[in-house]
Amino acid sequence: MNKKYAGIFPAFYACYDKNGEINAQAVQDLTEYLIGKGVTGLYVGGSSGECIYQSVAERKLVLENVMKVAKGRIVIIAHVACNNTKDSMELAAHAESLGVDAIASIPPIYFHLPDRAIAKYWNDISSAAPNTDFIIYNIPQLAGVSLNTGLLRTMLKNPCVKGVKNSSMPVQDIQMWKDEGCVVFNGPDEQLLSGLAAGADGGIGGTYAAMPELYIRIFQLFHEGKMEEAREIQNECCRIIYEMCTAQGNLYAVLKEIIRINGGPDCGDVRDPLYHLQEADKPIAASCAEKIQSAIAKYCK
Repeated sequence: MNKKYAGIFPAFYACYDKNGEINAQAVQDLTEYLIGKGVTGLYVGGSSGECIYQSVAERKLVLENVMKVAKGRIVIIAHVACNNTKDSMELAAHAESLGVDAIASIPPIYFHLPDRAIAKYWNDISSAAPNTDFIIYNIPQLAGVSLNTGLLRTMLKNPCVKGVKNSSMPVQDIQMWKDEGCVVFNGPDEQLLSGLAAGADGGIGGTYAAMPELYIRIFQLFHEGKMEEAREIQNECCRIIYEMCTAQGNLYAVLKEIIRINGGPDCGDVRDPLYHLQEADKPIAASCAEKIQSAIAKYCK
């Protein structure tokens, strides 16, 4: 199980046309582009996929076009959570019908529900895809709810539950979830190396798609015991991320522009109310794109 999920999983970006509608061809192109980079798998329909701003039908369309290209060549994890159980179960059943490797879910957001209600929500979603692995997505800084050991132990009674995508900032959480026998994915991109050192099996990250070569190399070097080299690349990734974050536009708008500059598919802009790429952001994106190419040439020979 750990081997299947060991590696680098870019969080898949939403792809829109000029009218802001789902661009099915761009979804297919981005999937093929990332497969060509050698990633282990893709995490589809999460935060980077702008899931909370898409309808159920749109999210199905995205996943269908990813699967049309993936065809078993890489591992696909589909995030299926909506802010109600019915829609989440519908997306879970749809994902299983397409043959994804796993589904994932954040907890319900806005209302602060007790653990028993969160567990029921997750188990109801899992019941709609009974033959598919289930990954808990822990991102307390956005969801407003933190995974805890008691809730995780309750969920592990469900045989479909295999692990946690951990996007909380404390690296210690990874060690805690590993002690419960879980597969754990490191979430914060700036902490991939730290997360691997704490026991993470792999990483799922929002900036991975813009520089997958660098994250793949960090993963490889860590497993070769070459920590100094891995840390050098991790630090360079962090510096690039810090520069991306100086833009006015949403980070995903900047990331999509970087991919376009570096020869990847045009994934369009972001969807309102996310703040669009600004004219002043373009030099920042160009600078980051150049730094990524320089780092790849230096570290990924």
